[in-house]
Amino acid sequence: MRAGVGWVGLALVAAAVAVSGRAHAVERENQLGLELGLPMLVAQGKSTNTLSGGSFGLHYTYGITDAVNLVADGGTSLMPWGATSLSTTSNLDVGVAYVLDVLRWVPWGAVEAGGYALTGNPVGGTQILPGFALAVGLDYRFDRSWAAGLELRQHMLFTDVSTFPSFTQALLRVGYTWGW
Repeated sequence: MRAGVGWVGLALVAAAVAVSGRAHAVERENQLGLELGLPMLVAQGKSTNTLSGGSFGLHYTYGITDAVNLVADGGTSLMPWGATSLSTTSNLDVGVAYVLDVLRWVPWGAVEAGGYALTGNPVGGTQILPGFALAVGLDYRFDRSWAAGLELRQHMLFTDVSTFPSFTQALLRVGYTWGW
């Protein structure tokens, strides 16, 4: 009975691969898109606050090769929960992403560096800090022009790690692709 279950599983995987179309990423391909999600910022001072709320942003990618993309993104997180007043974190980052273009489901990972502007009660005014981000995502290519997916992004602020040890975003994204 166990051998039969194994063959059925193998047959289902083979059928899924055969039915799924290729995503067909190419050099010089562009994508512009929107991101919406949930942020979580840990701020340590006299006490530890975990701030949360909503994030929104834009992303742009340019295909250097079919597997390596130049990426740029910017966004703002509005965090009314976890502090006595509204706090915001805005970022503008540039970096590279590795794209595993196998099927309609496209996993990817990125490393980016940029600047961060933090405002609100836990930061004591406005602070501008350098930082970097590590991101992983999974996009679904509906066709050659449209994609949607999920992204998890972990930001690290270089100069104030003890005050801001963690800034994480979970994002839904949609993008329009051209230039293929």
